[in-house]
Amino acid sequence: MERREVLVVGGGPAGAATAIGLARRGHDVVLLERAPAWRWRACGVFTSPATVRALSALGVADDDLESMARRTLAMRVETQAGTRFRLTYGDDGSGRAAAVGLDRARLDPHLLGVARQAGVDVREGVTVRDVQNGSATLADGGALQAEVIVGADGLRSVVARDAGVVRRPPLGDRTALTFHVADPGAGAMRDARMVVFDGGYVGLAPVPGDRVNVGIVLAGRRWKDRLRADGAAAVARSVMAAIPAADDDPVPWTAPRICDAIEGAAPVGARVARRAGPDWIVVGDAAGFLDPFTGEGLHRALRSAVLAVEAVDRHLRGDASALAWYDRSLVRRTRSKDAVSLLVQAFLEVPPAFDYAARRLVTRPAVRETMGLVMGDLVPASTAFDPRFLVGLLRP
Repeated sequence: MERREVLVVGGGPAGAATAIGLARRGHDVVLLERAPAWRWRACGVFTSPATVRALSALGVADDDLESMARRTLAMRVETQAGTRFRLTYGDDGSGRAAAVGLDRARLDPHLLGVARQAGVDVREGVTVRDVQNGSATLADGGALQAEVIVGADGLRSVVARDAGVVRRPPLGDRTALTFHVADPGAGAMRDARMVVFDGGYVGLAPVPGDRVNVGIVLAGRRWKDRLRADGAAAVARSVMAAIPAADDDPVPWTAPRICDAIEGAAPVGARVARRAGPDWIVVGDAAGFLDPFTGEGLHRALRSAVLAVEAVDRHLRGDASALAWYDRSLVRRTRSKDAVSLLVQAFLEVPPAFDYAARRLVTRPAVRETMGLVMGDLVPASTAFDPRFLVGLLRP
């Protein structure tokens, strides 16, 4: 059996960032990614300036970031009743600190390249079948043992499953559909959009390559039945056909050109009872993810990687409490944001209540700015539970 110091399962941003950090601290790291080459799959692309800063801190050069990120003016949220408000994430209008839509086809392979440069043994096209007692059994019959196994393998994590910590997602069996459509806007900087409809919402994020990433989230039995009866393509087209026209959005939503396969994910969320054990931890989506409306999965992935690097490094140097510290620290740092996400979802379940809050955000710029900062992980999420903020949002 091959023996290594650290095994990272999964080559997305969370896994790559964890591997990079540990390799730079002098540890022997192998990363296994099941896909032999990058392919489009359901994943987050719209993110706040906090994620851009985290990628820079990881060592992604500014020029590389420019090539894989398309800046947006704001995220515009649009309700069923026609109310609209814009979240700028703290940008002053110059675009220097703007939110971005990322090209994951460039970002993910680039991070694996950074990992290789840091000394990580990156192996693509290798699938982990199960994980037990510090050993990973591979689909080809091989096995690999490590002092610590890091599960960075997403919503259906093998590491979390075999540790027995997977629990039912808090928001139920929601389904996400994601794909790209052609953008006639030729790369012009404009708002991203989040359009709320009965039983779901659709996010529209301009990304590099003259494309717009479409992310549809569907909840409830009615949408599940429609998906089963009509298929993902028909449901996606019906959702797009109902997107309101906008002067700053040149995409013909009644008949857009779809650029790639429609990928699905169900359930959208993930929940685990613990994020660490005696010889394993989970990071990124594998460590729990609520919903893309406020989830900021990319930022959480990179933030969990920073904590994971610290914990695994301490563990390997003899600190027996380090992995349990990681579990407590990640819970402490995500608890408030999860509560905000659940609060937003509660409003979404009652469209009149969501529109009530939206109308107040339109007319109260200070409250709206704070909401954008909270959703973008630019200020502590506990800010949203400050009585002054709640009064400013909810008072008539």
